[in-house]
Order: sequence, then C-alpha cells, then structure tokens
Amino acid sequence: MERTSLNLIAISVFVMTLSALLSPIFHISPFIPAVATLGILGLVSVDSLSWQSKGLTLVLGLLASPQERQRIIYHEAGHFLVAYCLGIPVTGYTLSAWEAFKQGQIGYGGVKFDLTLLSDLKVQETPLIFERFFTVWMAGIAAERVIYGNAIGGEQDRQILREMMKLAGILPQNYQQKERWAILQAKTLIEKHQDAYQSLGEMMAQGASVEDCYQGIQKKLSWQDKTEID
Repeated sequence: MERTSLNLIAISVFVMTLSALLSPIFHISPFIPAVATLGILGLVSVDSLSWQSKGLTLVLGLLASPQERQRIIYHEAGHFLVAYCLGIPVTGYTLSAWEAFKQGQIGYGGVKFDLTLLSDLKVQETPLIFERFFTVWMAGIAAERVIYGNAIGGEQDRQILREMMKLAGILPQNYQQKERWAILQAKTLIEKHQDAYQSLGEMMAQGASVEDCYQGIQKKLSWQDKTEID
C-alpha cells in the first residue's frame, strides 16, 4: 500500500479516536465520525487494491497548492531538458494526475520517453543508453535540488531507476552509487543550461506541445552557444 494511503488511514483512525473522546463534550453522536471514518477507510482500501492509489493521487493533485504545482513543473522540466540534451526523445508530458486522467491514463503524470531505445538491438548498438536513461530518471530530483536545495518528489523515479539498474545487470550494492552519479550528471546539465531550463518550465506551464518545447530549447541553446563564442 502507498505511503500516502497509510498516512490517510492513520489520520482517519486518529480523527475517529479524537471524535469519540470529544463527542460527549460537544454533544456529537459518535455514530457520525465512525461512519465517516469507515467510509474513508473503505475508499482508500478499494483505491489501493484496484487503482494502486491512483485515485487518491488524483484527488490530492486537484488540491495541490500553487507552490506545489510550481515544484512539479520544475521537476518535470528537469526530466524534459536532460532527455533532450542526452538524445532521448520525449513523446509527451502531463503535469498532474488530472491531466493524465483526461488523456485516458491512470497515473501520476510526468514526462514520457521513447522506451524502444531500451530494446536489445538498441542496447547492443549503444551500450551507454542505460546510463543516459539513469540520468534522465534522476533529473527531476536534480532539478528540485537546483531550485529549492532539496527534493520532495522523486520516489517513483527512484523505483523506476532501480528496476532499470536491475535490467542492466547492476549489482544492488552499487545502486546508491549509480543514483548519486546520475543525479550529479543531471544537475550539471541543468545548471549549465539554466536559461533553456527556465524557459522550458514556462512553456510547459502554458501547455506547449513537445515540438514547441523542442524549438524553445534549441533557440535558447543556440543563443547560449553564440554568446559563449562571442
């Protein structure tokens, strides 16, 4: 069960206990908080078993504050920019579970990549393709650290990274070292291309297409190269 679901269950139990203690004082029927709490627990259980807690994620996404939404944009822009820099095609992106739901997907939202590059043939042709994907998956965490000094999101990214490292035949004892290396590589790219990164985030916030985002990045990087030469 997802950590968010467990937290909600713990809160529900606490509220039910507190309501039972305070109901005699405020003349509240203990039946009301009990039914409400059991209803919440039932919904959380169904959501966890049937949707892998995606329904709860959808609700929490709708209630996110502007600051939380901004952090998500910075996180996803990090994935997008680093993928572009490393030659991994982006096929689409969403910035919330609600956007993903409107597109017929049940998930957290995020940047989508061309995973056909991980086919056996492509891996043989480009042995370092796994290393590139490692960096891309850690780019959201790296982006948050660049902007905020810490990362709140990224647990799902870490889970995917571990699965990819397992697929690549990396030993478990080397996972943390590889993760730190990938975050450092991504952080270096984002800091090097700060103007392109900031511009990309603004475009993604406005719902720009992948093609328009590509053109925006190219324009910023071309200007950066021209400035460095001059």
